[in-house]
Amino acid sequence: MITFFLVGLTVHVVFFVSIFDIYFTSPLVHGMTPHSTPLAPPASRLVLVVADGLRADSLFTLLPNGSSRTPYLRHLIENEGTWGVSHTRVPTESRPGHVALIAGFYEDVSAVAKGWKENPVEFDSVFNESRHTWCWGSPDILPMFAKGATGDHVYTHTYPAAEEDFASTDASKLDTWVFTQVKSFFKSAKSNSTLKASLLEDKNVFFLHLLGIDTNGHAHRPMSQEYLDNIGLVDAGLAEVVSIIEDFFGNDGRTAYVFTSDHGMTNWGSHGAGHPSETLTPLVVWGAGVQKAQRVSEPQPYNNGYLQDWKLEHLRRVDVSQADIAPLMASLIGVPIPVNSVGVLPLPYLNNSDQFKAESMYTNAIQVLEQFKVKMTQKKETTLSFLFTSYQYDSFQPNKFGKLRCLVKLLFLLCVQIPSRNLARLCTCIAVVIILFLLIQRSPITYYIYCLLPVPVWYSVLKDLFTCGSLTVRENAGSSTAVFLCCPQVVSFFHRTMLTVGLTALSLWPLLSGLFCKAKSRSLSWFVGCLCLALFPLMPVVGREPNIHLMLHVAVCAYMPSLTHSSLQQKQGLPLLNQIISWSTLASSTFVPLLSSTRLFHRLLSIFLSLTSTYLLLSTGSEALFPTVLSWLMFAWINIEQEALIAQGISGRQELSTIDFSANIDIAKIRQLKLDDIRRLVSLSVLLFLFASFDPASVYCFLTVFNPFIMGGLMMWKVIIPFIIVMCTFETIQVTTQLSSRSLFLIVLVISDLMALHFFFMVQDYGSWLDIGTSISHYVIVMSMTIFLMLLSVVTHVLTSRRLILWRRHKMHFP
Repeated sequence: MITFFLVGLTVHVVFFVSIFDIYFTSPLVHGMTPHSTPLAPPASRLVLVVADGLRADSLFTLLPNGSSRTPYLRHLIENEGTWGVSHTRVPTESRPGHVALIAGFYEDVSAVAKGWKENPVEFDSVFNESRHTWCWGSPDILPMFAKGATGDHVYTHTYPAAEEDFASTDASKLDTWVFTQVKSFFKSAKSNSTLKASLLEDKNVFFLHLLGIDTNGHAHRPMSQEYLDNIGLVDAGLAEVVSIIEDFFGNDGRTAYVFTSDHGMTNWGSHGAGHPSETLTPLVVWGAGVQKAQRVSEPQPYNNGYLQDWKLEHLRRVDVSQADIAPLMASLIGVPIPVNSVGVLPLPYLNNSDQFKAESMYTNAIQVLEQFKVKMTQKKETTLSFLFTSYQYDSFQPNKFGKLRCLVKLLFLLCVQIPSRNLARLCTCIAVVIILFLLIQRSPITYYIYCLLPVPVWYSVLKDLFTCGSLTVRENAGSSTAVFLCCPQVVSFFHRTMLTVGLTALSLWPLLSGLFCKAKSRSLSWFVGCLCLALFPLMPVVGREPNIHLMLHVAVCAYMPSLTHSSLQQKQGLPLLNQIISWSTLASSTFVPLLSSTRLFHRLLSIFLSLTSTYLLLSTGSEALFPTVLSWLMFAWINIEQEALIAQGISGRQELSTIDFSANIDIAKIRQLKLDDIRRLVSLSVLLFLFASFDPASVYCFLTVFNPFIMGGLMMWKVIIPFIIVMCTFETIQVTTQLSSRSLFLIVLVISDLMALHFFFMVQDYGSWLDIGTSISHYVIVMSMTIFLMLLSVVTHVLTSRRLILWRRHKMHFP
């Protein structure tokens, strides 16, 4: 069994990793020559202001009285500069957004998980190409542009990371800090001759990263007064900083300004997906070399109604893709366009001669062409001449991935037998040919794994068709049934209501099987429990309004989220006592069940209560009821399965109250798979995908200072808790029904692998990034599920059968 587990785990890990080689490889290439416009640029310096998390509608929409909450920026839009909407791409996160703005390319999705302060791959940027760049803002963003820059000409000034506190009394202080530092910087430069000389040089960049709006949006939602007031503060601070900069340089008219955002935010205070509130960000450009506001009388080519809502239909609007801003900034100050940029220069923003515009367009095109040439050369050097074919520029990821997909598919499909006496020799020859081919191609080491792994797997399959784990030919009917069972599960990834349908169907099982007449109370408990649980998939995964008062009726443990929520509402921060209790509860929830008796109901009750207490601390609303309802249904499931055994007249059945998880299992009583076990697997598969909640506010009992990895880990633990509850219940059912865990586990793997194979061919490398990201995430989730279930089965076995004894009682002998 251990060998089977390790081999299966290894193969599925390879499945999982393959998707990153196929779809998550970096599109960046190196070795290009930087190109810049040979003509004199219109600006000597550039000021880039990024209001993190600012939505376009929050900036452009007027107040009910017709005035603007950003009078300075509104004045610039109507008189001094050009405005538009910058369209971001998924993932709408701070790191990819800033990379697109400053480097001009859309970073690979996987880079979001590779660190905020370090670069997965080195890339060029406008900062790197500048003479000097001074940055003020968040320690999560600025260092990644300083690290990797050639030389030491990028200077960063950041506040402590602890200042990024969602429970802060006023997160706008982060933006006030930036404005104060900039003003002090230019004031000190007047008396510092060395610094002043550097500032008076050309090709300089000043970068202001304003995180207060994003922090207030996460903590209070974008419609809150805190968020809107922060926007007004940024407008006033920007006006003051621009005045100081212009005064320092003697109003020489050689400064260009760009004001924009890295991403927007949903109404419930999150970002990362592709909703318009996340992808539509403001862009205002003014100053040297920038086209001034232009009045228009004819309708503009935008049919979304925003112009009318914003009362800006009389001013020309110029929308851009976020990566287009990098070549625009480079052209304004005359630095080379970043060598990895794929942005297209937005000409309507430029106010210069036709020759300058033509030269800028030519430079932009040449820079993109350079990337194509380098990529084609690299591909030609690592491909046999008779196999090399040229490809179009938009195929930056060559068709080698089609070959990798075929190799992974070979690993998935294990259903055919081709008898051969020389099978071992044949497989050896195939392996040698594959190795020689990959050596000639100079392929990476992972390609050897993908190409060679199918050889021993297929050898084992072809050697004995009828041996696949412990499944017999008769049991293969269960495997065939799994093909049908995986279809609703696949649909549930796109329509969560399918889970509600599945639970509703499961609730009717006692009625259809005749158990209702024999055990009415337990059947009714199962029926009501399924229907109550069926409501949760209908609830939104994100975007719920907190309903803390409901939680007070769930358990005493809910008092802690209520107290924390009250403290945050009053802007008093996160109480230290609350934080200590929350972390202590989280840490103890994993080992407290091990202190209880291993008797069935004692151990299960201990597990459910321990995990539910942690779940409550991670809840902000109605989902706090979920573990209670789920636990209720799990106990009903155990009891109804016992009634099913009685109805079938199975002998040797144990009473539930007498079952001990730690007792040795009688191997002689282990039976083979039956059709009724497929019904149990259906129940398991429906229950595993029930509920998920990703509200960022759910972690506020534990921490409020921004930390993406700890926050992400806490939200993942919240998702895992229902899995553990369901798997512990399934472990119980295996024990009570005396079913081979290996047989059941193989059927679960068959279902998971069929779903994975389905999603593997649904992965897209074309279309919108939302479609691409969604298709990839579905495959990764299902493959993670397969590996996760392998590990979780071990964890649940330990949770149910092991007991931790802190002290031993001494025997007492009485005379």
